[in-house]
Formats: sequence, C-alpha cells, structure tokens
Amino acid sequence: LYELGRGGMGVVFKARDLKLHRFVAVKMILPAAMPDETDLERFHTEASAAAGLNHPNIVAVHAVGQEDGRWYYCMDLIEGPSLAKRLAGGPLPSRTAARYLADVARAIDYAHRRGVLHRDLKPANILLDGDDRPHVADFGLAKQMSAGGAGQTRTGAVLGTPSYMSPEQASGSKRIGPACDIYGL
Repeated sequence: LYELGRGGMGVVFKARDLKLHRFVAVKMILPAAMPDETDLERFHTEASAAAGLNHPNIVAVHAVGQEDGRWYYCMDLIEGPSLAKRLAGGPLPSRTAARYLADVARAIDYAHRRGVLHRDLKPANILLDGDDRPHVADFGLAKQMSAGGAGQTRTGAVLGTPSYMSPEQASGSKRIGPACDIYGL
C-alpha cells in the first residue's frame, strides 16, 4: 500500500495479506542496490534468524519469497514509531525507559538462548506498537552463534552502528558473543 521506511539495501512497505485478510510489513531488497551474493546471504540470514524466533517483543517473520526476481519477506506490521523517533522528543520518563529496556533485554535473551546474535541493537531497530510495547526488529546483521556461545564472522568485517557497537565488534574481532548485544542495550 505504501512505503514505511528504507535503508541502504532495502525498503519496507505496508501491505495487505489477501489470503489471511490482515496488514503486514514487507521488506524487499531495493532493485537499485544491485545486491551481490553477500547481500543476498545477509538478507536470507535476517529472514531466517527472525523467523526462528517467536517472542512477543520480536517482530515475527511469516514468509520469504521472490517475485519478479526481487527477494522479500513478510513480517508483523508494527504501526508505531521507532524508539529513535520517540527519543527525538527528549528523554523518556525513567519508568518508561526501564520498561522498554526490560522488555528488549528479555527478547534479546530469548534470541541468545536460541543461538542468534542481533549485532545492531539501537533505538532505530526498536519499534513501539499501539500499546507502547517495544519490538526488536531488523535482524539484518544477525549471526548464528556456535555451540560455544560465540559467533564467528567469516571476514572479520566491522558490521553494525558505531555508537552502539561493543569494542570487540568495532575492532572487527572474528569472535563475538552475547556481550556485543548487551553492550548495545
């Protein structure tokens, strides 16, 4: 129906699921982005990491597909603003901030217990719903952790948002773990 937002590689639209008669969000890779194999792998990692997580404070992914050569995935529609937009109006009341942090921390703990690192926790990736509940979104930099509890970044590339990166993530360390998300919190 209309565009909700966009980033460097993707765009998110509000759409109507005609089969289930509900509104959803659909994320697509921008055609102008000309994604390479690494970009497509990251897109699929994001979709599969989020799809494997069923938590009330994580945006649920319902389907992944391709239409006319363009990859997309369908997820819950969270109609409220991001935490970043909410913070633009000034500091939050302390009880509200503590409630958001507790809900997001529980969601990230849930993801960690299922072997998923987010690696890009920041206010722009926390969406607030109509009941003022936070939802973790954008698992675009998600990483599966090994059995030992740390994720191995193949290239040692620095991925994430500098202001929210843990020191080991910012240094390009190949071994990162739950501490990187805790730092982002």
